[in-house]
Amino acid sequence: MATTLEKPLKREILIGKDAYVVILTPGGLKLTVKGRRNGLELSWQDLVNGDAALATALNASLEETTTRLRPKTKTKPAPKTRPRRVPAR
Repeated sequence: MATTLEKPLKREILIGKDAYVVILTPGGLKLTVKGRRNGLELSWQDLVNGDAALATALNASLEETTTRLRPKTKTKPAPKTRPRRVPAR
């Protein structure tokens, strides 16, 4: 017997080298980059309907949000250099 989903269930997954968080709620699911708030949301009703238009719209929205959903790569700033002191002779 399966347990009913009454409150949010939050799990971390790795996709490639990036960490994501999947939240399953009674209303649907949400996929976000770990450490971020915004992500992709999909209601269970939309998933179950299986309309072709819905699938097309979902794929289009996934393509648009792929760049938004991917984690930003952190670049290290260039180290600060001081001018070399020349010893007095």
